[in-house]
Order: sequence, then C-alpha cells, then structure tokens
Amino acid sequence: MAVLQTGIVYPGRAGLTFFTVKNANPVSLGLKAATAVFLALCAGGCGSGKAADTASAQKTVFDHFTMDVGGHAVSLQVAVLDAEQQRGLMQRPDLGKDEGMVFVDATPKQESFWMKNTPEPLDVAYLAPDGVIAEIYPLYPFDLRPVLSRSDHLQFAVEMPQGWFAANNVRPGAAIDLKALASAMKDRGFDPSKFGLR
Repeated sequence: MAVLQTGIVYPGRAGLTFFTVKNANPVSLGLKAATAVFLALCAGGCGSGKAADTASAQKTVFDHFTMDVGGHAVSLQVAVLDAEQQRGLMQRPDLGKDEGMVFVDATPKQESFWMKNTPEPLDVAYLAPDGVIAEIYPLYPFDLRPVLSRSDHLQFAVEMPQGWFAANNVRPGAAIDLKALASAMKDRGFDPSKFGLR
C-alpha cells in the first residue's frame, strides 16, 4: 500500500495502539519520465543493446495492467514496493473512470489508508489473500484520518474513483483476477510466489 506512515496513535482497550498508514497516490510523472528517458538513452548508447531491450521490457508502477475486478475490466497500476505504496495515487487529479491502483502485500495484515496529498475522492476495497473483497470504504480528498480495516487478514487493496464499486455493483464477496495480478507482478520483475500468487 502507499508508503507507510507510523506513529498514528489511537487509544484502545489495552492502552495505546500504533498503526501503519498507507497513502493513496504515485510519484511525479514528469520526473519519472525524464529519468526513464535518460536511462534509456544511456543504456541504448552502450554495449550490444540487450540490456536496453531487457530494461525497456520490465514494467514499472506507472504502467497499467488490465485486470478483472468483480466481473469488470479495469486498468490498474501495481504498487508493490514500500515507496510505491506510500506514494499511491497522491497528486493525481486525472484518474480515469475505470482506472485505479492495486496494492500488494507479501503477507496478510490489517490494512490502513489515508488521503494525504490526494485530491480525488476514492474508494478502497480491502481483499483477502484469495483475492476476495472483504471490505470497501470511501476515502475523501486530503483526509489524514486513517481508514482501518476490521480484519487483520488482508493482503491486497484496490483503489478506484469514488463510487466505482457501487456503480458497478461490486461488493464484498466479489474478487480480483489473481492470475492477471500474478502476470502483472512478473512483468514488474517480482516473483509472484513470494506474495502467495501463482
């Protein structure tokens, strides 16, 4: 999920509880694009060109992957690394109606998201390790209050424009296509089996 902010404290039954909070947004596209062009030019000018072919084939958090969520094709960015998850969909005022981001954790846990620097209203679905949606919550622009999951056995989260889940009749019990997610993970250069995906 977006990079994690720690130190959010809530009084609990057994004292104070610390939560890790994820943000809902991605890094400056201009900076990333400029860096990618620079690296491609450097790699293209040296050696046999094989390294350049390999580098251009590997996808990044800025690439979109078509996946099925609850029977609907969506275009998702895949956030795996802590920095990608922390940035999430920050500073993105231009999210398309069927675009979003899927956040992938290595192991199940309680999820927590907030909307720091996120101008567009979103919905977040928290999913179990089997890809089934367990909980869906609205997220409001620039809201710093964490939205915690009830369950502590969740491994994925999908953020979509606010109202998308309701408009498409996607509710808890619906699922994401884990085979498509595993394929996207491979394209990103990750071993899906390390995330419980085949």
